[in-house]
Amino acid sequence: MGKYDLIVIGSGPAGQRAAIQGSKAGKNVAVVEKREVVGGACINTGTIPSKTMREAVMHLSGYNYHSIYGLHYRVKDKITMADLAFRVQHVIKTEIDVTQAQLARNNVDLLFGVASFVDPTHIRVENSRGAQVYETETVIIAAGTKPAVSEKVPLNGRSIISSDQVLDIPCIPKTLIVVGGGVIGVEYTCMFAILGVRVILVEKRPRLLEFADSEMVEALSYHLRDNRVTMRLNEEVSSVAEQPDGSVVATLESNKKIVGDVLLYAVGRQGNVDDLNLPAAGLSADNRGRIKVDPDYRTALPHIWAVGDVIGFPSLASVSMEQGRIAAAHAFNLPVASNPATYPYGIYTIPEISFIGKTEEQLTDEDVPYEVGVAYYREIARGQIRGDTTGRLKIIFHRETHLILGVHIIGEGASELLHIGQAVMSLGGKVEYFVSTVFNYPTLAECYKAAAFNGLNKLARL
Repeated sequence: MGKYDLIVIGSGPAGQRAAIQGSKAGKNVAVVEKREVVGGACINTGTIPSKTMREAVMHLSGYNYHSIYGLHYRVKDKITMADLAFRVQHVIKTEIDVTQAQLARNNVDLLFGVASFVDPTHIRVENSRGAQVYETETVIIAAGTKPAVSEKVPLNGRSIISSDQVLDIPCIPKTLIVVGGGVIGVEYTCMFAILGVRVILVEKRPRLLEFADSEMVEALSYHLRDNRVTMRLNEEVSSVAEQPDGSVVATLESNKKIVGDVLLYAVGRQGNVDDLNLPAAGLSADNRGRIKVDPDYRTALPHIWAVGDVIGFPSLASVSMEQGRIAAAHAFNLPVASNPATYPYGIYTIPEISFIGKTEEQLTDEDVPYEVGVAYYREIARGQIRGDTTGRLKIIFHRETHLILGVHIIGEGASELLHIGQAVMSLGGKVEYFVSTVFNYPTLAECYKAAAFNGLNKLARL
């Protein structure tokens, strides 16, 4: 029987960072991965494939240059799924190699197989070569998630698919039905719409991306409609059926019928806990496979921790990495500090959305006095150079103290640009910082200066 100080279940972003932090603490660490490759859903089926596909779509479609060379400009006239998959597979392979090298460099053992609890301190790892039981003092569960399924939507991997199967479809459809207006559904909606696919997006809530700033979501909705996306909000699918000709018919609760070549079901994700045998360790998960943890990511058992998507919102790779690091540090009594209030959000729609801090709706509900400053890409030289004249940046700051309360951006480069605002906000900076700071010219970073002037000018008029 093997013995480790720490066993991490899952080699995705959360598991990888947890394992490395444990190794840095001088502990004997192993990572159990049920796939034959490391990286979890993030590298193999989720974040990396979808973001790489987005980059391929943006390049091959010539999207960023339509305002300069015309709407019909394309790098490649007939884009195929093979074109997109080629770039995706290249990046996946590289990321797997990088992750495996990082774990090896930090002396982390890799155990391939399905992990399950025998009891709170023993983990069984089973693969095609047999099973082995390992003893451990500490466990960090970073098992991740898989696409949720529904009895109403019979996935077949051809015309009715989950987000894990997007790259497996043989050709780009002429019409796509997307069920689910969350991050995954909206991201794929944008990509296929840019490729010229007629997309019908079905969402049971009254708006998309309810956790994001309404102004940014409205701007995104405008872009979607401009790209011929039909949005069926406040609608829910009651049944889905494949037709003899291979097309798909989705029937809504309102008795509307929608026909498409392919249907993508992207309504939430389910925790990968089915094989873990949690009851043997004295643990349980809710009906979505999420494990309950305290603010330090400790479960009901003091030596078992859970991090990443398996604990639920926000289910972001960046946050999962931080959760893994924090959990391992707490497990071995290392000093660690992190502030969830300053975690950034990146939504890789087209155009992308990124934000940090509070929204106007949240501040209004909390009766916080605030002012808003807005800058538009079209008024910034770099916006014209890049061909993105529709983006905007919004700074929300306290009307009396002038402290930054939130930054919200829509437009290309938003997820990179946001980190300037994140740094100022994290260090307790005020809106005047952007006024007195000189930014390189021409850059999109100038938006911060323009937005700061805009907000302060509003206060001056008061």
